[in-house]
Amino acid sequence: MITPMITTRTSRRAFIGGVAALAGLGLARLSSAAPTPFFKGNGLPIGLQLYTLGDLAQKDLPGTLTAVADMGYRAVELPGFYGHTAGDLAVALKAAGLVCESAHVNAQGRGPAPSLSGDLDALVRDAHTIGLKFIVMPMFTIPARLGGLQAGEGFGDFLARVASQFTVDDWKAQAAFLNEKGAALKKAGLQLAYHNHNPEFAPMAGGTATGYDILLAETDPDLVKMEMDAGWVAAAGLDPVALLQAHPGRFRLMHVKDVKAGTATNTRLKMDPTEVGAGTLDWRRILPAAHAGGVSHFYVEQEPPFARPRLEAARLSADYLAKLAV
Repeated sequence: MITPMITTRTSRRAFIGGVAALAGLGLARLSSAAPTPFFKGNGLPIGLQLYTLGDLAQKDLPGTLTAVADMGYRAVELPGFYGHTAGDLAVALKAAGLVCESAHVNAQGRGPAPSLSGDLDALVRDAHTIGLKFIVMPMFTIPARLGGLQAGEGFGDFLARVASQFTVDDWKAQAAFLNEKGAALKKAGLQLAYHNHNPEFAPMAGGTATGYDILLAETDPDLVKMEMDAGWVAAAGLDPVALLQAHPGRFRLMHVKDVKAGTATNTRLKMDPTEVGAGTLDWRRILPAAHAGGVSHFYVEQEPPFARPRLEAARLSADYLAKLAV
C-alpha cells in the first residue's frame, strides 16, 4: 500500500482548522454550561407588590406604573384599588404593559373599598375586569372581644398582643371564614389565598402548634392557597424552603422580601428590611424550591423604613433578580 504524501502546507492548514474547531466546541460547551437567570429560564415575570411604593401610585397611578415597567417588572400585585374603578385600573395597567393577576383584599371593608365581607358579586366583577386570578386576604382578622389599639400602642405591638391571646377556636374561625369565601370565589373562577406576617408563627399557649399550623390544617387546599411572605417567615426564625417542602402544593404566590442580619427572631411584626439580594435570604435556594412546589407568581415587596427612595430600592431588587442565576 502506497501512502500519499502530505505537504507541509496541507498539514498546517489541517492543524489550524482542527484547533479552530476544538476552540469553537469548547466555547459552545462553556456557553451551554453558563447558568441561566432564574426568571428568564423559567419564563416567569418579575413582579412587584405596589405596597412597596407607598402612596406613589395613589398620587400618580399612570406615571408610577410606567416607572415600574421601565425597571423591568412585568407584573404587579395590588395592595388595594387606590380609590380607582376596576376599569380605570385595567386601562392604566394595559398602558404600562403590566399584568396584574393578584390583589390584596381585606376581610373587612374600609369605606367604599372592596372587601371579602362586602359585596362579593361586585368584587368578582372588578376582579375579572382587571384580569385577576387571585384574591389574597392580607392578614388575619381581630376578634371583637380583643378590642383595638391601646393608648401608646404601636400597630405591631397591638397585633402581637392580640395574636398571643388567640385560642385554637379563634384560628379555626379564621379558617372557616377563608373556606367560606374561597368556595364563593372558586365558583366565580377566582382563587382565594392567605398572606402571612409573623405573628401567625407564635406557638399557642400550652403547646407547640401555631396559628399558621391551624390555618393550614383547617382550610381546604382546593379553596384556600397560601401566599408566602418569605421575609416574614424568616423574621419568625423559620426556613422558607422547609415550610414550602412541608406543604407541597399549598403555596401559589410569594413575596420576595429580604431582611438584614440584624433582624432578631420575633413574632411581633418587626424586621430590619432591605432590598432583595442585600439581605440574608438565600434566593438561589428559595426561588427554585418555591417554583418546584407550585409557586408561579413572585412579587418583590419591601417594608419600611427605606434607606433610599422607594423607586430606587425597587429598581435595585429588580436588577438583582433579573441577573440571579441558579
